[in-house]
Amino acid sequence: MKDLIAYLSVVESRLGYLFKNKKLLRQAFIHRSYFNEHRDEVHEHNERLEFLGDSILGLLISDYLYHYLPSQAEGELSRLRAHLVEAGSCAKFLQKLDLSEYVQLGRGERMNEGRGRETILADLFEALIGAIYLDGGMEGAKQFFWSHFQDEIQKILEHPARNWKAELQDYSQKKYQRPPVYKVLREEGPDHSKIFVIGAYLDDQEMGQGTGSSKKEAEQASAQNAIEKLKNQRMPP
Repeated sequence: MKDLIAYLSVVESRLGYLFKNKKLLRQAFIHRSYFNEHRDEVHEHNERLEFLGDSILGLLISDYLYHYLPSQAEGELSRLRAHLVEAGSCAKFLQKLDLSEYVQLGRGERMNEGRGRETILADLFEALIGAIYLDGGMEGAKQFFWSHFQDEIQKILEHPARNWKAELQDYSQKKYQRPPVYKVLREEGPDHSKIFVIGAYLDDQEMGQGTGSSKKEAEQASAQNAIEKLKNQRMPP
C-alpha cells in the first residue's frame, strides 16, 4: 500500500483535478477498516463522502439522460440510471483512473485482497466525486466526470444492458399469471461491504441465483441466471 500523502500529485494528475483542500482528497481514500486501526492518525473515513458522491453521480447521470433521451419514458430512464451508477459501473470507472493502489485499507482487508474488491473500488469512486464536489462545486464534479467517462457512457447507451428482471417478469406473467419473487438467501461480508445472494422464484420454484453488492444488482443477476436456465429448457419467445 503506497503512502497516499507522498503521491498526492500523481493522484491529482490522474484525476485531472487539482484540489484546493488536500484533506478532502486524502479522506476519499480512507477506508473504514484503515480508520478503525489508525484512529490516532486519521479522524474520518470516506463513507460520508461516498454518500454525497452517490447523489452527485446520480444527478449528473439523470441530467444527461433527460436531455440525451428526450422521448424516453421515466421507467426506462430510471433503469438506465441504475445501471450506470451501480457498483460494477463505478468500479470500472475507478479502474480506468488507475487509482486502486492508493486506497488506504486496514490489515484485514489487505490480507483479503480488498483492494480489488468491487464494492471498495465503487465506494472510492463515489467518495472522490463527493470530495471534488465539496472542493470545486457541481461544475468541478461535472467537468471531472464527463472529461473521463463521456465515451463509456455513450457506448453503454448505444448498446444498453439487457433488463433481465423485466424479461423474467414478462415470461412469468405469461406462463404463471404472476410476477417472479426474489428472496434474500444470505448476506456475506461486513456492513460496509455487503454481498447479497438472492434467489429468483417462479411459481414457488427457485429458478436462479445471483450475487451483488446491492439487492437490485443481485436481483438482476438472479434474473439473468434464471433466464439462461430457461433458455436451456427451450423457453418459448
